[in-house]
Amino acid sequence: MDAVVNVHVAKTQLSRLLERAHAGEEIVLAKSGKPYARLVPLDPAAGKRAPGGLAGVVGDEFFDELAENELAAWEA
Repeated sequence: MDAVVNVHVAKTQLSRLLERAHAGEEIVLAKSGKPYARLVPLDPAAGKRAPGGLAGVVGDEFFDELAENELAAWEA
């Protein structure tokens, strides 16, 4: 069962709540008893990225200057 903690309490106990989440517990942060967010442990594999995950080649035209109308669309 998820622990429900009001924001006022969470502000004073954030370090403890982080430790609980790191240990695997899911904590629901609530405002006036209404659930707003969930504090969950991070997936250890989510932070690891390997270069070259997408195959492909960028052609020389990628480095060409944009036409004025395209540049204006990006800057809008």
